[in-house]
Amino acid sequence: MQVRHDAQLADLTTLGVGGPIERLVEVTGRDELVAAVRDADDAARPLLVLGGGSNIVAPDTGWPGDVVLVRTRGISRTDTAEGVELEVEAGEPWDDLVAHTVGQQLAGMEALSGIPGSTGATPVQNVGAYGQEVAALITSVRAYDRSAGAERVFLPTELGFAYRDSRLKQQPGAYVVLSVTFLLRASEQSSPVSYAELAKALGVELGETAPLAAVRDAVLALRRGKGMVWDPADPDSRSAGSFFTNPVVPVGTAVPECPSWPAGIGADGAAQVKLSAAWLVQHSGYGRGTRAGKVGTSSRHSLALTTEPGATATELMAFADRVVAAVREQFGVTLVPEPTAVRP
Repeated sequence: MQVRHDAQLADLTTLGVGGPIERLVEVTGRDELVAAVRDADDAARPLLVLGGGSNIVAPDTGWPGDVVLVRTRGISRTDTAEGVELEVEAGEPWDDLVAHTVGQQLAGMEALSGIPGSTGATPVQNVGAYGQEVAALITSVRAYDRSAGAERVFLPTELGFAYRDSRLKQQPGAYVVLSVTFLLRASEQSSPVSYAELAKALGVELGETAPLAAVRDAVLALRRGKGMVWDPADPDSRSAGSFFTNPVVPVGTAVPECPSWPAGIGADGAAQVKLSAAWLVQHSGYGRGTRAGKVGTSSRHSLALTTEPGATATELMAFADRVVAAVREQFGVTLVPEPTAVRP
């Protein structure tokens, strides 16, 4: 366990914003992670647990307490009658894990290649892309319950997974993810490809499969083309990926011309569709490359908001608010930010 008093949140997040950290605690083991959280709680110091820093807008004022930087590592394999279970430590970089599964010929998460951040964050946001999401793979999540001061294991039925949502997200700070267990399928071929853009890139029909490595390569190429693979040399990757979730609305209120996909039945029993947030942003006057000071939309994807060196969280969120207002005014749809705006 290492403790520093000279760190900045801007240096630990992909958006590159955020002020000074009072106390940065870097942990490399599960026991260290639990001990660091307990120490902060026992001392009543404000606590922020940080993994890859790819899904937060950190405050300009910094953090007046402990930031626990999770750098735990480890992948344990168990072969079962249902498939192959991998228990993965929370600090394992997500894309390293995906590369590992492809190399081991384990199918299930190949379309989730190139997503920045750590494994422990994936069940919180129910991370998904190109037709796959982690909710379909997770068999359990081991977490530290801060109020009880003890570890507990969540099963999928207890996690309340929904589109980019979960119980862990709905109760921010209540639990600290220690490890995540996934069930994968031993195969050289991918899961059925269910995303049209990916199927076209692979030259297959929807519902067909492809070699795992080919799917990973295709996804990485698609994401790089949108500036959504983290690269310090690529200004368009100074982002949190997609800044807004695709809004889900009743079929009767869908926006004409806006691309949409079936999204099941709502609580009121009405059919729903998922609208393209990227299209809504693009057609509200905030297309690719729209800038305001040191922030704006990516030059390659209108759904990604990017920053330049010296940008602040305040100006980023002000820009995001203007995008939300423009979309609401023109289309009557309210966009919801995907990254978490952290407040001390």
